[in-house]
Amino acid sequence: MKRLLITGAGGAPATNFVRSLRLDQSEQYYLVGVDADKYYLRRAETDERHLVPPASDPQYIPLLNQLIAETKSELIFAQPDSEIASLSEHRQHVACRVFLPDKETVRVCQDKYLSFERWKEAGLTVPETMMIQDEADLRRAFKEFGPKIWIRATCGAFGKGSLPADNIAQAKAWLDSHGGWGTYSAAQCLGPDSITWQSIWKDGELIVAQGRKRLYWEFANRAPSGITGLTGTGVTVSDTVVDALALKSIHAIDQRPHGIFSVDMTYDQFGTPNPTEINIGRFFTTHLFFTVAGLNMPAIYVKLAYDEEVPKLSKKINPLPDGLAWIRGMDIEPVLTDVETIESEVERLKERRASLKRR
Repeated sequence: MKRLLITGAGGAPATNFVRSLRLDQSEQYYLVGVDADKYYLRRAETDERHLVPPASDPQYIPLLNQLIAETKSELIFAQPDSEIASLSEHRQHVACRVFLPDKETVRVCQDKYLSFERWKEAGLTVPETMMIQDEADLRRAFKEFGPKIWIRATCGAFGKGSLPADNIAQAKAWLDSHGGWGTYSAAQCLGPDSITWQSIWKDGELIVAQGRKRLYWEFANRAPSGITGLTGTGVTVSDTVVDALALKSIHAIDQRPHGIFSVDMTYDQFGTPNPTEINIGRFFTTHLFFTVAGLNMPAIYVKLAYDEEVPKLSKKINPLPDGLAWIRGMDIEPVLTDVETIESEVERLKERRASLKRR
């Protein structure tokens, strides 16, 4: 039986990691969940639950080590970026296995502007971007990237601080209210369509990767940017252009990838995907989609962390069939279906409308 300690255990991403492992028929797991939020902790679907301080607390690592010893945990898996950063920086002091990319890779990927610089240097197509230190920078951004610019925090998940701004007054008010001067960037606005490429690597070797397109953001009408970080419906896709770009995006930052690299790309006005960030060391929230569809990435991740052989896959890149759809929302169980089934209902409605006209 493998014993894992999972941080951020009450959050949706970690819960999907736990559920994926529970669906793994080849292994038994004893899962210890920790969370820094006393309310979220109660949602953890682990065998044990423990409250811990935030990752910024100096006692965070010592208390994790105390729990690792008490629970005999062998591997630690973190989902929140702040905890990944802390574990990465102090990995040599963590008292169990840690399967993470290189420290510098984590630092660069958790800073969207540093990632942009690496991709720009590598010659990849990326939206022109600059840091906003003061109002003069903001005016220059509108002059060079306008008439609309994209403002966002350089660090943080779920579209943190993002806003499409079409005038200086609006952008200035946003930066003032968010304390964003010096920590926010401005960039050329891209299109509404995006795609994600989730992958696992071991010592520079790609083990598996799968593409997923987002059809829409859940609760998009409740965010100023239209981006909530909450995928409504995702669809499996395979696209050789996306595959090649994802690989180049990863290798522009790390020549010997190790661990989880989830590349987010957004399409520009010419239909060209642009890398916008790499979610490093963690799975995207809806990775249970792939598990239920037949690709259990968390189980593969754990086997690799234990230096074990992984099941042979039909393909390393995009082993799942195209067109599978994962429909999700708040307080409802997600549904696995396919695009053809969804569209058949649309056609049925058209037929019903036509029948009314014929009467």
